[in-house]
Amino acid sequence: MKEFPIIETERLILSQLEEKDIPPIVEFLQHRIFSDLTSNIPYPYTENDAEFWLKISKEAFAENTGYTFAIRNKNGEIIGAIGLHDRDDDKAELGYWIGIPYWNKGYVTEAAKAVVDFGFKTLGFNKIFATHIPHNPASGKIMEKIGMEKEALLKQETKKGGVYFDLVMYSIFNDKN
Repeated sequence: MKEFPIIETERLILSQLEEKDIPPIVEFLQHRIFSDLTSNIPYPYTENDAEFWLKISKEAFAENTGYTFAIRNKNGEIIGAIGLHDRDDDKAELGYWIGIPYWNKGYVTEAAKAVVDFGFKTLGFNKIFATHIPHNPASGKIMEKIGMEKEALLKQETKKGGVYFDLVMYSIFNDKN
C-alpha cells in the first residue's frame, strides 16, 4: 500500500498520525493512568516519546509491518490512537488508547471494529489478537464487544517499572478463510 489508508466510521476518521498531533498526544498521555493500564506507555510521557512513536509508526507503515491510526472526531481532532501490527504467520496485534474525556462513549469499540475489518478484508490476516493487563478489565470488555474471545492468560509476560505483569490475550479469526 503506497498511501496510508483513511477509514471513516459513523463518528470517526481513522488516519495517519501527523506532526501536528504531537502536542495533544503528549497532553492526553500525561495522565499516569495510561502508564498504569498499559504495558507500553511510559510515565511521564514526553514530547520525545511522542516524536519517537510517530517516527516508528511511519517506519512500520513504510516497511509494511504496521498501521497506527489517529482516532479523530469528524472535525479532524485527534482523540486517541489505534494500531494493527503484523506479527507474521498471517496474524496481527491490535492496540489502542483514547483520551480520558472520550472514555465510555464507544469510540474505541467503533474504531476497533473498523480496524479489524480492515485487517481481515484488506490486509488478509487470519487472526487478530490483543492483550490487556488484568487490572484494566475495561480494555477486555472492548475486545469482547468487537467479537474477540479470551484465549489465554500469559503469566508474567511483560515487565514495566521492574515489575512483571500478566497479560490477558483475546483473539478473533477471519471467518472468510
